[in-house]
Amino acid sequence: MDFIEPILSVASQIYNLVENVKANKKRCRRVCQRVRALEDLVRSIKKRKQGQNSADVEKALRQLSITLTSAQELIRKYTLAKWVERIVNSSSHGDEFNSVNERLNDAFQSLSGALQVEQGNMLNQVFELSSREKEDEVDQREDDTELKRLNKPRITDEVIRMIKADELKYHYPKEPFMTTSTSEVYRGEFHGFQVAIKRYTEPVSTSPRDVRSIFNKEVSTMKRFESPNILRMFGICFQDEDGPSPQFLIVMEYCEMGSLRQVLDKCKLSWTSRACMCLDAAKGLYRLHQTEEKSKVHGCINSSTFLVDKGYTVKLGGFELAKTETSLKKQAKDKGSTSLCYSSPEMLGSANYVYSKECEIYSFGIVLWEIATGQKPLKDWSSQDIYQKVCKEKFQEPLPDNCPEALRQVINACRDYDSFKRPSAGELVDKLRSTVAQLEAQ
Repeated sequence: MDFIEPILSVASQIYNLVENVKANKKRCRRVCQRVRALEDLVRSIKKRKQGQNSADVEKALRQLSITLTSAQELIRKYTLAKWVERIVNSSSHGDEFNSVNERLNDAFQSLSGALQVEQGNMLNQVFELSSREKEDEVDQREDDTELKRLNKPRITDEVIRMIKADELKYHYPKEPFMTTSTSEVYRGEFHGFQVAIKRYTEPVSTSPRDVRSIFNKEVSTMKRFESPNILRMFGICFQDEDGPSPQFLIVMEYCEMGSLRQVLDKCKLSWTSRACMCLDAAKGLYRLHQTEEKSKVHGCINSSTFLVDKGYTVKLGGFELAKTETSLKKQAKDKGSTSLCYSSPEMLGSANYVYSKECEIYSFGIVLWEIATGQKPLKDWSSQDIYQKVCKEKFQEPLPDNCPEALRQVINACRDYDSFKRPSAGELVDKLRSTVAQLEAQ
């Protein structure tokens, strides 16, 4: 079978790399343990007679090959001394291991489900969710203890909660850096973190007690979305809660570079930087799509819903504490729909088509095209033009001739006219991680 020997070869290379890691040793070894469990499964497939395996098994092996290559590139970084300094100054390395472990778990589920092998129950212990999360938590704690040369607060250590007014410090002059029809957004500080403080200018008449109730229910779901590539929410704050006109504030992470669209409009970026931004954006989308609520989608993916922090880290925003915000603000009179340039062919073709993750991947593909080109999609096109060209003529805006081939393939796959052929967010993370590693090695 075409994929078996390459899989076994990459697995062997992973084992060798783990022996030489200089940082995050516990998590690297945990990945190694899970790869060994999958290797046993692959070897059982190798013993089967030719033609005995189904198309589903072939597909699962193909995906496992991509995931293992991605895991190999992740672990290779931690064998290089130059990465140690980057690790202690970044909070993203933990999320990288989370995404790799989730991809390995996906591979196990696909393979064991396709094979229905007897050893599935035994291997399931390695990938069982509750034990896997506990193992990863212990690994992270021990690795972080080893890495803590700098005493820096971590954003994920802050619990999403009700915030007291005196815990917020505003930058002066106290003027909003962004204004909408329903809110003003100020820059401030909260427990040492730079934050954006959104104040609703004409809040609805919801009582503070009702807002607090909605917030408490919604916070219980936010833990799933913790990721360096999803905009961090710190909580809400009431001012003059018992007065006649209480003020409602939502406190969130401040991204100093602004929206992704703003960055693309003003910055010249290398292909390596562009690929890294694509990977960051994909990690955010994967975290959202990978929640317990398997049908979870964002619903409004475009280059303005991604924000960019210092170091050009891209974060997905626009969906956190959505119910709480809805309880606070009036519907904007000028509220419009997202531009049709992000709509998939199937959505353009039928007003009754049910929005899905496949539709969202198409929208995401348009965002990746923007990152690659720096341009705005289908600029100045009318709705009728978009419908005719995209839905009827299967048109795709071209990528630059010097776009790296691996990145080109990923972007075009997301924009495939056939929704069945578009990759999942997890597959995107795998492929983009490998693409970034290739570009960094050049």
